[in-house]
Amino acid sequence: MSDESWDIAPPPFNAASTLLALKRFIRDQHALTERNDGWLLNGNVVLTLTVDGDAVAVQMARRPARSPEWDRFTLRSAPESRKLQDELKRRLLRWRADE
Repeated sequence: MSDESWDIAPPPFNAASTLLALKRFIRDQHALTERNDGWLLNGNVVLTLTVDGDAVAVQMARRPARSPEWDRFTLRSAPESRKLQDELKRRLLRWRADE
């Protein structure tokens, strides 16, 4: 094996395209309804997505409610986006089971 290093940098993070990909992912789940910057579950806002400079700011409800407690996430890379998608899937399963 040679000692060559592959010094390949990951592509730069693009917040706008990540936001579009997240919206597409959420629509594919067929559980939430989009309203403005928020996503509703049974009439309650459970998720908001906004572009904040070079990052995506996310607020996700711990439980669906009229005045939910929010968990905040800031996405600055593709792996963080994938982690958020996994977390959203877990919460959707839990929220559906609680109904």
